[in-house]
Amino acid sequence: MKTVKASEFKAKCLHLMDEVAETGEAIVVTKNGQPISRLEPYARRPETLFGALRSAIEITGDIVAPLDVEWDAAG
Repeated sequence: MKTVKASEFKAKCLHLMDEVAETGEAIVVTKNGQPISRLEPYARRPETLFGALRSAIEITGDIVAPLDVEWDAAG
């Protein structure tokens, strides 16, 4: 992660914002060698959780067909 001194951040703020937007990488702003804040790309929150994992799950095969496995549901 790239780090930038506060004085350099103040002088190049708009350029650094463009850089973060283009690369997607966060920048840590330091003051006296200590991390103070982090500039990172803005990520919008979904309005609803419905469909939030749409691209993370892949269904293969028939998910509603019987498994042909005997089991005791009564206990």
